[in-house]
Amino acid sequence: MQLSARLLADSSMIAIDTNMVVRLITRDDDLQYHKAKVLLEEQEVLIVDTVVLESVWVLGYAYGYDRQRIFDALSCLFGLPNVHLFHPDAVADALSWYGQGMDFADALHLSGCRSTRAFYTFDKKFIKKAKGLKLKPPVQLPVKNS
Repeated sequence: MQLSARLLADSSMIAIDTNMVVRLITRDDDLQYHKAKVLLEEQEVLIVDTVVLESVWVLGYAYGYDRQRIFDALSCLFGLPNVHLFHPDAVADALSWYGQGMDFADALHLSGCRSTRAFYTFDKKFIKKAKGLKLKPPVQLPVKNS
């Protein structure tokens, strides 16, 4: 399910950037955290897929958060009634697969193409993880040249 047309047409909604998500989760800058918190408490907020992707990366690599901590923090944020995701089903699937050990970027790529016949990659680790989780579409190497 994509974000409803009603929400897309709602000019009163705001969107937030990765740094806002990171401030809300890490609280590493008190002033910025409080400004972001006020917006979150008072507004309908849209978070686009690329912000989710970048947030996972920043929290993991710049802040050293582990997978479970990132999963828990984002699940909590995305569960708020006034927080909307651009592609909520795809992000939910990707977050779930991430929680099961898949790289988040790979999970988001795969979740966005559920209606395709296959997902091709040269990334053997991605193939192995997707196969182990029995995800669809199947993730596979390109067929060898004859």
